[in-house]
Amino acid sequence: MMRRDFLSRTAAVLGLGAAATAATRTGAAEGDGPYEVTRTEEEWREMLSDAEYRVMREEGTERAFSSELHDLKAEGTYLCRGCDQALYSSQHKYDSGTGWPSFWQPVADSAIGTKPDRSLFMTRTEVHCSRCGSHLGHIFDDGPDPTGKRHCLNGVSLVFQEA
Repeated sequence: MMRRDFLSRTAAVLGLGAAATAATRTGAAEGDGPYEVTRTEEEWREMLSDAEYRVMREEGTERAFSSELHDLKAEGTYLCRGCDQALYSSQHKYDSGTGWPSFWQPVADSAIGTKPDRSLFMTRTEVHCSRCGSHLGHIFDDGPDPTGKRHCLNGVSLVFQEA
């Protein structure tokens, strides 16, 4: 029994290490375009904090439960921090239990773009802003009805605009 616990914990730690490594790689958000809103690396670094830059421009991931937006229940719209495009509505937000702000759909399919993310030991679906290319998070197939999707987002990529 102790050996099984040890192996489970070791696998979990290795998984977190792989996730941390993947979270620091240079992101395709810098050049997937063309995007309506473009900035130089210097301009992005000037307007974003280090944590925001790491997530939005290098496809990083913030720590679970670290975003003030995770527990926010107010009515309004979640905008892209990089370009102020409306991305998600509070009407589509739900508590996924994952520690990141989660939504079952965007305000419009055209507001986001997706691409395969093969940075871990599986293929995930990365989601980014369709206007500026900023990395938002990932989409999973374990969300609630009516879409069955979970848009699991980094709060640092978003700005909340109250209704």
